[in-house]
Amino acid sequence: MTMEAWGRVKDSLVKRIGKNNYTTWIEPLRLADLSEGVVRFEVPTTFFGDWVSRNFADHILSFLNAEGQSVGRIEFLVPTRPAVSEPAKPATRAKPAARARAVQDDELPGASLDARFTFDSFVVGKPNELAHAAARRVAEGGPVTFNPLFLYGGVGLGKTHLMHAIAHELQARQPHLRVLYLSAEQFMYRFVQALRDKQIMDFKEIFRSVDVLMVDDVQFIAGKDSTQEEFFHTFNALVDQNKQIVISADRAPGEIKDLEDRIKSRLQCGLVVDLHPTDYELRLGILQQKVEFYRQQYKGLEISSGVLEFLAHRITTNVRVLEGALTRLFAFASLVGREITLELAQDCLADILRASDRKLTIEEIQRKVAEHYNIRLSDMIGPKRLRNIARPRQVAMYLAKQLTPRSLPEIGRRFGGRDHTTIMHGVRKIEELMTSDSQLSDDLQLLRRLLQG
Repeated sequence: MTMEAWGRVKDSLVKRIGKNNYTTWIEPLRLADLSEGVVRFEVPTTFFGDWVSRNFADHILSFLNAEGQSVGRIEFLVPTRPAVSEPAKPATRAKPAARARAVQDDELPGASLDARFTFDSFVVGKPNELAHAAARRVAEGGPVTFNPLFLYGGVGLGKTHLMHAIAHELQARQPHLRVLYLSAEQFMYRFVQALRDKQIMDFKEIFRSVDVLMVDDVQFIAGKDSTQEEFFHTFNALVDQNKQIVISADRAPGEIKDLEDRIKSRLQCGLVVDLHPTDYELRLGILQQKVEFYRQQYKGLEISSGVLEFLAHRITTNVRVLEGALTRLFAFASLVGREITLELAQDCLADILRASDRKLTIEEIQRKVAEHYNIRLSDMIGPKRLRNIARPRQVAMYLAKQLTPRSLPEIGRRFGGRDHTTIMHGVRKIEELMTSDSQLSDDLQLLRRLLQG
């Protein structure tokens, strides 16, 4: 096989599996020879060859045969290293092309990047402007200024979008960089598999040779002792090499239960940024951007004035629910051939609107606050004035005033029949402390996410 033919195969592969996977797993392959229906490639390690064999061999075989090469099998060879006299051994052989199967994202060494998740498609507003600016800085690919960048927030607030956007931008600016993006669950799976296959050194070589490591939803390794141990050493090895790390989670490092203290400490050494719940203006901006996309997809479909404002006001849970509602609305209107009016939106999205209308109760707030501060609910409502009870009680009063439409006298009745002036004092006290007590501010943000998510 000529190098020109292999070059055409590589061009096809990058389109099929994406630039990120291509750069990490196909580009390092070195064509050795092709004879008797077997193509052989040199690979850096046995572990590397096994991954390519399991996940990309079928694609390689398919494109080679399309080039008229008549190949039935792939072998991956680890070249003899200069310091070792022992001959190289072939890695695991690939399955024949006849057994080709679809490659799922969760089987890839790194998760596939979503082409939609770029900086251009990310709508910036006050709740996420700091996270966006930090992500942009990392994506510039200059000297590492904060390591790691730790993004946290509730579901559907844009953490994964920003991580994909960083990876896309880095690959566009510096294609030579080895950027590896995956979920914490995938990291754990690769580690367990390497232990089982006695390939832990290959695992270490792969994960510690990347230029940028991005791990999504790191809270999932909490409580997994062996995985945490390996993650800790991988983290340290990359930081020592001045390699960039980007991490996301659903809460701040210090709030992740069963995460080792040494890992919490490492994660807090960089820049920790919270993506706050969306506000009305940001939700409206997101909808306006999505509408432009759908107008291209559904030619001639009209949307009445006021519909987007209605959705931004009513659907406050998270961006995914909001975008899903708009997707359903356009699809339904297209199927029935009607203009998207306020009445159509109310009919089509009745279930989503009902779920969004669920009223938060004072009792729910009291239970969640009591659970967060590890006190009894009866003590919160009762007469005790100990500081470790009085402060959580004031937090619950503040949240009840902020998150429910109840009046101060109504809130007072739910707190053991207290006078409305007591409630007012508690609310003002929390408002004063929020500006100087960072721990209290973090507690309030977490409780808001738990109650409103």
